[in-house]
Amino acid sequence: MPCFTLRLGADGPVSAAEAASSFYWLTDRARSSFVSSVDPYLSELGPVPPRNIDLVRVALTALAADRSVHRAGRGSNWNQRQFELEIPVSDPKPWTRAAPALEHVLAFLSGDIWALSFVPQPGPVPLAAETPPTPPPARVVLLSGGADSALGAVHSRHQLADDEHHVLLSHFSNTMLPPVQRHIAAEAMRLIPGGTQQHHIVHLSRHTHRIDGTAYPSEPTTRSRSLLFIALGLAVASLHRVPLWIPENGFASLNPSLGPERLGSLSTRTTHPAFLQDLSAAATVAGAHAVIENPFARRTKGEMFQQAASLLGTEEASAFLSSSHSCGLTGQRAYGIPAKRQCGVCFGCVLRRASFTAAGLHDRTDYIAPSSDDAVQNWLGRNSVEQPVRNLLRRGIRNRDLIALGLPHTYPLREARDLCARGLNDLRSLYP
Repeated sequence: MPCFTLRLGADGPVSAAEAASSFYWLTDRARSSFVSSVDPYLSELGPVPPRNIDLVRVALTALAADRSVHRAGRGSNWNQRQFELEIPVSDPKPWTRAAPALEHVLAFLSGDIWALSFVPQPGPVPLAAETPPTPPPARVVLLSGGADSALGAVHSRHQLADDEHHVLLSHFSNTMLPPVQRHIAAEAMRLIPGGTQQHHIVHLSRHTHRIDGTAYPSEPTTRSRSLLFIALGLAVASLHRVPLWIPENGFASLNPSLGPERLGSLSTRTTHPAFLQDLSAAATVAGAHAVIENPFARRTKGEMFQQAASLLGTEEASAFLSSSHSCGLTGQRAYGIPAKRQCGVCFGCVLRRASFTAAGLHDRTDYIAPSSDDAVQNWLGRNSVEQPVRNLLRRGIRNRDLIALGLPHTYPLREARDLCARGLNDLRSLYP
């Protein structure tokens, strides 16, 4: 069973065994295991409460471990892995109480088995600069650079009163994303004038090599990355104890399986209502601020695009949404294609294309597919979900599919059935 420890200090030489089983998040970033624009106390974000700092450490350790152990095999089990993590926190007692719930949340998210333990953080805690005495924001909004998050920024601004403001929080590991995120933030202000906004962009990802120079394994699926993004958003929201918005269309959040072979960790649960509800409950048990809302939880992506057209006009909505980045496929650079070009055949791209069509908006995105290069077209074919989507449209959503979604008891099945039917109608606009 892989065992990993997050360490906030590294005094003296590090043995090969310790380097292999440890991640170092150090204020001396030259020796850290992470590429990071923030220190282990999140000082750059302000005086974040200790429990929300702790939550970021939990999320970062889980993501680093997730990336460092390969999955072997495919299918519904997809090589379920087991992890043991030891994490330094401000006070281990509340986190130990919350551990079973957090382990369940991680298991639901990644399809793996997790065991968490906690130790006191070493040394004195550096004092962060105090937050300026300004009125609190109405909310914090996650801005990934995707179309849904772009609409979240616009929708939030539209709801602000003249004397209100909000904060956008972006996170990246791929360096092509920050220009997209900055563009969307600036366009949101231009398109919806009024209240001011702050935009924090956090760079936090694991290095390719351990601190002793040996290479980490690199598992590309990293289902746990959304937990880090949310934890960072909650850290900013905790400064004023305001809600965190996670804008994602409800159909993708439910994420009905495209087929029996695409279960468990093959099916992302980034904003699944059960995941968000259970994460909020577990973090609250530990004393962290964890008020999470998805403003689009009951809408399809096509409906969100229609709302954008009504709010912004068709030309502005088309340009704004086309400038976002929804692609979940990596590997373009191996074929000499810039990483910012979107494939057009992964589920994120297929749903995006369908939503443009369903909303009657011109899609100006420069997709890779189809390609006249045989090698590129073969790569696209290996990664395409177009046939599974067609199969799903022929089969439809069955009751057993709804039961398999793992919905919280507060989410009525009839609402899930209706939302999925509307989501399928969006997809049928692309595959009639």
